[in-house]
Formats: sequence, C-alpha cells, structure tokens
Amino acid sequence: MNEKAGDRSWLLDSGGLTMETVPALFATGLRHLESDDLWVDFSRVESVDSAAVSMLLGWERAAQRGKRELHVFNIPDDLLSLAGLYGVADLLPQQSS
Repeated sequence: MNEKAGDRSWLLDSGGLTMETVPALFATGLRHLESDDLWVDFSRVESVDSAAVSMLLGWERAAQRGKRELHVFNIPDDLLSLAGLYGVADLLPQQSS
C-alpha cells in the first residue's frame, strides 16, 4: 500500500512478507525507486520469510543504481535474524531514525 505523508511516499505493508506477498510489493517498490526515494515502515509486518530479505536487498541495489535513497524503519527482528543466518545482514540498508 502506498501512502503520502507530507512530501514523502511511504510503502507500507501489514500482515506477512512471504513468498506469496513479496513479488507484488517488490515490484511496487522498484517502480517507485525509478522516480523517487523510498520510505518503508515495517512496524505493521507480522511475519517474514526469506523473500523479505531478498526484497530488501533488491530494493537497496535498485536504489544505489538509480542514485536514490531507501529509508527503512522498524525492521522486524525475524527479518534481521534471517539476514544474519544467510550472512547478508551487513548488506541490508541501515534503519533510518
């Protein structure tokens, strides 16, 4: 879901970030990064699987290629744990404050 708050577009999701839900959200984020920075708040996410890790890494690569910024907030501990397990935690975008 996209929401506008001031001059920032936020990409939000509630529920799970899984192999079933990530493809559509990933595509939405990529389209957004073509023209603007991306702000993502994970505070409403209830569950994740490895697809969520892949999504974040893909958005980070796309942001770097397009000279855009990816701002992430409230990354779930489960997602951070999976990234650590796969040895890619250092590649995730840093959480914004």
